[in-house]
Amino acid sequence: MELRQLEAFVAVATELHFGRAAQKLFIGQPTLSDLIRRLERELGTPLLIRTTRRVTLTEAGAELLGHAKRILEGVAAATAAVHRIAGSETGTVQVGMTPPVTQVLARHLGATFAQAAPGIELNWSQLWLPNLIQAVADASVDVGITCGLIGERDGLASEVFCAEPLLVGLRPGHRLAGQERLRLADLARDRLGATAETLFPAWALAQRQALAAAGVDPPQAQLAMTDLAAVSWQDQPELDWIMLTSSLTSGHAGTVIRPVDPPYNVPFTLQWNPSRTRSPAVARFVQHALTTDPPAGWITGPDHRGHAPAASDQ
Repeated sequence: MELRQLEAFVAVATELHFGRAAQKLFIGQPTLSDLIRRLERELGTPLLIRTTRRVTLTEAGAELLGHAKRILEGVAAATAAVHRIAGSETGTVQVGMTPPVTQVLARHLGATFAQAAPGIELNWSQLWLPNLIQAVADASVDVGITCGLIGERDGLASEVFCAEPLLVGLRPGHRLAGQERLRLADLARDRLGATAETLFPAWALAQRQALAAAGVDPPQAQLAMTDLAAVSWQDQPELDWIMLTSSLTSGHAGTVIRPVDPPYNVPFTLQWNPSRTRSPAVARFVQHALTTDPPAGWITGPDHRGHAPAASDQ
């Protein structure tokens, strides 16, 4: 038994006229008659008595009419309720982020989402990477955003939705400071100022992944400063270079900053738990992040809905 058959039967049983019922349903009379015949055949009994002058209900038809109306009313109510929820532009989304996200990406997503869905509030909280992954898993945050690649686990969905080009910072007197672009391999013997894992685990992970992608393992010394951008890194004379992105270049007036060749793009990952999506507002924000243009100078990631793969993609 199909809903179309019930709709056809209720229309005829209410109008007691095939022509008016067909007009009400915006279908032809042959189609309407076929739906009624199929319903009667499936139920094994006549529902309507048809003559050349009138249409009347059989006892079985009268019994079915009440049930059919309640079924159709229930379906209509359920459909309306789903549409109200799905179309809702209100709610709150708890978004967790690691420190590298706060520099540019959080402001960008916050501003563009406010335009797209002004009734939905984003509550941002900054978390270190291990805490962020746990918070997404236990649903204390709805969506997590971090730099670096983090795999799917424990039912969590991970999408690399945007990326920021990697840069390197050199001392002004460095032998390679005059070059327009730098190969990481050319810095393989120079001492890298490494971000402390305990301070910024997400940015430290992203740097390790960039070195691994380039196939280099330079000597390293831990950065002493506690700011993410490490603007005073040259105060450590043992350091030759650092890794940066454009989001972290503010304050580096004395640093020679160059792009890397071949280009490497630091990935940013969106993570959430599909089985614990608590409101349509969360789905709306996830969809926005996966479809909106990234900040100026950034590129879309491989899981972004508008991503066009390029030869330089990492």
